[in-house]
Amino acid sequence: MKMYVRAGAVSASLLATLLLTGCAGNQTPPLYYWDGYQQQVYEHFKHETGPQEQIAALEASLQKARSEDRSPPPGFHAHLGMLYAEIGKADQVRQQFETEKNLFPESAAYMDFLMRNVAE
Repeated sequence: MKMYVRAGAVSASLLATLLLTGCAGNQTPPLYYWDGYQQQVYEHFKHETGPQEQIAALEASLQKARSEDRSPPPGFHAHLGMLYAEIGKADQVRQQFETEKNLFPESAAYMDFLMRNVAE
């Protein structure tokens, strides 16, 4: 009887180890590349940095995401477009809003609304 208990304990321990190892080895990267984006949105609303500095930081983050073959999160290009609007670069505004629409079609109505209001 003692042998069966030990064998059962060893089997249970081995099974638990295999399950934990299997879960740990299955790490996938996040769907979107968030590095820097959340901080820039926070700084935008806290007015800690100006639009030029935020644009530079977001453009750098975008380049880093592209170098890692990752996608920026929803709202990234819209936020970047709004920053370009603050400094009067209408061509960049439209480009960023169009990119947001293409990447996230569910944002099309809002992006169109923003483009109409920026154009006025």
